Amino acid sequence: MTPASEGSNPHVLLFEARTEGHHLPWLRMMIEDLLSGQIRVSVALRQDAETQRFLQAHLGELLRRVPVLPITTKPREPSAGRLLRRAAQLVQESGADMVFFCCLDEVASACLRRAAVGWMPPRTLRGRFGGVFLRPRFLDLQSRTLNQLLKGLGFRRLVRGQWVGPVLFLDEQLCQRALAAMPDGPFLWLPDPPTQLFDLAQADARAALGLPPDKRVFLFYGGPYRRKGLHLAVEALASLPPEHPAFLLYAGLQGPDPKVAAALDRLSAQGRARLLNRYVTDEEEKACFCGCDVVLLPYLKHFGSSGVLAQAAAAGKPVIASDEGLVGYRVRQYGLGWLFPSGDVPALRQAILQATTASQQELQLKRLGAQRYAAQFSRAQFRRHLLQAFSRILGSS
Repeated sequence: MTPASEGSNPHVLLFEARTEGHHLPWLRMMIEDLLSGQIRVSVALRQDAETQRFLQAHLGELLRRVPVLPITTKPREPSAGRLLRRAAQLVQESGADMVFFCCLDEVASACLRRAAVGWMPPRTLRGRFGGVFLRPRFLDLQSRTLNQLLKGLGFRRLVRGQWVGPVLFLDEQLCQRALAAMPDGPFLWLPDPPTQLFDLAQADARAALGLPPDKRVFLFYGGPYRRKGLHLAVEALASLPPEHPAFLLYAGLQGPDPKVAAALDRLSAQGRARLLNRYVTDEEEKACFCGCDVVLLPYLKHFGSSGVLAQAAAAGKPVIASDEGLVGYRVRQYGLGWLFPSGDVPALRQAILQATTASQQELQLKRLGAQRYAAQFSRAQFRRHLLQAFSRILGSS
């Protein structure tokens, strides 16, 4: 990539086609951090009416500080190929030095498979696009399918042909694996941070949410995707005696599973659960993490990092997590909580019992682990690693 001309600040086009989950909070952090590093920023976003409402809620005034270019005005998200072509057009229109995909996964699958057979991205993007890889399964030694092998070949061709960079990985182990295979590759690790401060007193948080002060509150936070394991958490908690002090706080829009919905309603009617069946506000999110005692992460075949784990650690809360993948590794590495075999409801139930009866000394040890994790995966570390990536590629100061 050709660095920005001497005396001018580099110009990055941030490309974000999604609005749910972590996408807009991360976009906000990236805009703020690149601007703090004297990097000029433009953003490419969808411009349909629903997206606009989300943008105003999450970004607000920040949108007035950077030029906004439309990816599309239609509510349906374009295909990966169209996203790449649109990115090439917008790089030319904006005069940006490069386009940076806030979620490289949005275009990676099609891009890598095509590159494997010699079909490269638009020529305008050569040496001028990078992004954050959330789930690069083709680097996982356990995913040796023909599809993943093909993607790995395409990735190597793109990197060795100097098409792509920087590429930031949320998984520190996969980043090291990529560097071992291609030592000169433009790869860096990006810590997955919390998206806000969790500085509310537990008693105040519980009062704000109407949570019982004398229960041990277990938080399940996030979307209704089955891979998140809400059905496992509900089954485990429902199997406990009604008088047991474990209490479920569920925050997120419920899915279509009628059995899970009915079980949640029963727990709520019994005074054993509080349901926030909606997209919660930032203030409600803060109250959820500050008000709970333990965060549940009963993921099923989850690949990659977890923003909820970062939120839990920032709030100083231990977790109960499936013993698999990167989340299991980090929970064990930092002593963040209790692990159980993925999908094993009786084992999850036992972990909940352990967490409910844990001594203050045991809980304090896990809080110390959370503090260590939060220091390593902090907002400041996110900024430092992000700016390092762009300084290296664009030659900014």
